[in-house]
Amino acid sequence: MADTLTLTLDTGDVTIKLRPDLAPGHVERITTLANEGFYDGVVFHRVIAGFMAQGGDPTGTGMSGSKLPDLKAEFSREPHKRGICSMARTNQPHTANSQFFICLDDATFLDGQYTVWGEVTSGMDHVDALPKGEPPRTPGKIVKATVG
Repeated sequence: MADTLTLTLDTGDVTIKLRPDLAPGHVERITTLANEGFYDGVVFHRVIAGFMAQGGDPTGTGMSGSKLPDLKAEFSREPHKRGICSMARTNQPHTANSQFFICLDDATFLDGQYTVWGEVTSGMDHVDALPKGEPPRTPGKIVKATVG
């Protein structure tokens, strides 16, 4: 299994270290979707300054996901700190599908409730540069997602 995911954003490249040791099922899902081109062209539909940037919904609304079944939660003790990549879900724990978020700041109140699957190792400044809003007026987008 590859150990990194590169998100080419319209703001620049972001490299994410994948963490199959924490969430093997979620890393497999992210890898599968990236390899299929699912994330290419998808926007960050919810970006809250000092909190997180969320994307991974092909409709750009935050209400959708992939055609694959939802995932069983893989919660861990890994803290939600700046640069952590975690899965978005509904208020039910086993509903993560394709949407994910990147923590812009520490958000330890999410610990143990969302599945951590990766951590930004370079390009965090490009995540910080994403337009803010719920949704942003002109959302930032994933131009290409590449597993390597």
